[in-house]
Amino acid sequence: MLKKDIHLYSHQAEAINKVRAGNNVVIVTPIASGKTLAFNIPVLEAITKDPKSTALYLYPTKALTNDQLKVLRELEKETGIQAYPNVYDGDTPQSQRASIRENSKIILSNPYGLHQYLPWHYKWRSFLGNLKFIIIDEAHVYRGVFGSNVAMLLRRLMRICNYYHENPQIIISSATIANPKEHAKKLTGKDFEIISNDGAPRGQKTFMFWNPPFIDSTNTTRRSTHQETKDLLTISITKNLQTLCFTTSRQMAELITRWTKEDLRKKSSQLANAVTAYRAGYLPQERREIENRLKTKSLIRVVSTNALELGIDIGSLDSVIISGYPGTVISTWQQARRAGRTNAGSLVTLIAFQNPLDQYFMKHPKDFFGRPHEQAIIDLHNRYISLGHVMCAASKLPLTETDKKYFPELFQESIQALEQQNLIRKTPRGYVYSGTARPVEVITLESITDKTVTVTCNGTILETLTLKKAYEEAHAGAVLLHQGETYISEELDLNKLTAKVKQENVNYYTEAIKTVDVAIKKTLEEKQIGIQVGLGELTTTEFYHTYVTKSYDEVVERNPLNLPPLSFSTVGMWFIIPEEIKKEIEDRGLDFDGGIHAAEHAMIGMSPIFAMCDRWDIGGLSTPLHPDTGKPTIFIYDGLEGGIGISENLYQHIKPLFEKTLELIDNCECKEGCPSCIYSPKGGNENKPLDKKAASIILKRL
Repeated sequence: MLKKDIHLYSHQAEAINKVRAGNNVVIVTPIASGKTLAFNIPVLEAITKDPKSTALYLYPTKALTNDQLKVLRELEKETGIQAYPNVYDGDTPQSQRASIRENSKIILSNPYGLHQYLPWHYKWRSFLGNLKFIIIDEAHVYRGVFGSNVAMLLRRLMRICNYYHENPQIIISSATIANPKEHAKKLTGKDFEIISNDGAPRGQKTFMFWNPPFIDSTNTTRRSTHQETKDLLTISITKNLQTLCFTTSRQMAELITRWTKEDLRKKSSQLANAVTAYRAGYLPQERREIENRLKTKSLIRVVSTNALELGIDIGSLDSVIISGYPGTVISTWQQARRAGRTNAGSLVTLIAFQNPLDQYFMKHPKDFFGRPHEQAIIDLHNRYISLGHVMCAASKLPLTETDKKYFPELFQESIQALEQQNLIRKTPRGYVYSGTARPVEVITLESITDKTVTVTCNGTILETLTLKKAYEEAHAGAVLLHQGETYISEELDLNKLTAKVKQENVNYYTEAIKTVDVAIKKTLEEKQIGIQVGLGELTTTEFYHTYVTKSYDEVVERNPLNLPPLSFSTVGMWFIIPEEIKKEIEDRGLDFDGGIHAAEHAMIGMSPIFAMCDRWDIGGLSTPLHPDTGKPTIFIYDGLEGGIGISENLYQHIKPLFEKTLELIDNCECKEGCPSCIYSPKGGNENKPLDKKAASIILKRL
């Protein structure tokens, strides 16, 4: 019997009734709308009816897992239902694991843990043999490469559940996305009922767009977004507003915290000590302490990456500052809804960067507020991902023809490829794994590559980085930020995959610069829309040749880099610029190379409008003569190995992408081009050459 009187919102009641009817359900309502209670009630109800029933809760982060464990234990205490909820992940002591597997009716974990535990499924047979529910929280996070890997992981889980004669119901919760039903089916292979009408009350929210002011007479250069963020955060703190500031990178979370503390120390050391950074890479106990202090209001200012975007209960906030458009409408609203989680009013401030997408929304706010949430992209046809998970599946149970239902897209192709590489072999029971390494150690969920670099300081491990991230943040001379401290990288050893750093207090940061070559491996599709557009498999090669030292946004030094090139296969689209357009540009005395380069930058900047991604997930190349096409060509490609579906989406929306990009360029106040339209924040060739007028003409003709 509940000791507290619970009144359900309409969407909670609808979800519970549909689950009771035996349906798989997706709850797509905003943060703080009570999604957790909507799936906890059916789970506890099932345990009361059959004490052997079990449920598996999957969360994308450990922070969220630990937060929800508190909620479940409180519910257990209030109801008297003995569910023995426990977290089972990498932090769980070995001495407790067997007891949790045998006794806990509700186990909370994450995809990374599940990936490691599935090979030992026989130890879990009691739990899996009674598994009635799988809860997948914050499902919108599972997109791109990570989402595609998790989709394959969940199919492996379903396969093992079926082996133990269980077919659990699935309850998914998600932020608002454009394709919840399709996303849930791609993620799990199951059909779902959708719950989307939010019945929870909301306080008034004031949403402010803040464009940093121009600092020159030509109106081309704006004040640094980072300085504006630091100043607004400082004002919020002095006005005693409980504020959460989101940044677009780990580096910026650390730097803005550092700069804000420096400003506040001039006023009060107590104020300076009440602001901290929060990001991945911190020790679990450090993250728990920050979360608890936020909730109890003993800490009222946090600068975070999107790590606090998810539904961790940190209480109500007065203000949220979003430093730079996060890349998707979904993320923007997830971060904005962190403020005013009760009926009280709240303030959200979105501070723009000088990049095309941020500036577009500053000029077209109605477009932002009227824009539907993006689609979540999962690619079930990625050969690299499918191959790895079919191999993992073969290491747990022999693969037979009946398993095609779990991997319908590339099952036979994966079997043939693995057999040719002697990684599986055929037996009377089916295909079994025959490699030497543990497959789950080879296959990672965050990316397709398995290479990671370990960063150490005086022999102590600080953190690990992907190889690509190490090229950017741990090359010799790089400034690495960790837990509010600055470190200088002394050596990046690519043979041992290690980086050695020393702690040194500096007030600058570094950025690596690269150039890219692109080759067409295979054309998958072509179409004529007045010009020739192609979609296919590409080989990209990245050359990291320079790194710059910056103070705020100002470059103070350039240094050469000597790193071997990084090559990977991906999917991209390209289109050919007709000769008559090139001739028109040249006849007008404009720079054709600068025109196609500017068009490429602006199109990449606008691409997140059409594909759920960040501009950093996309690469591009423009060339007046490409060896594979023999003509002037612009390439836009997925910046991750194997591709994640972005280019396919852009290929389908090429005409509206041209239109939005032209609108961006023509509406920009600058005369010659600026960071708001054609300059790229990641331009590897110093944003040269660029020609705004030529780009406008090219896009008009296209």
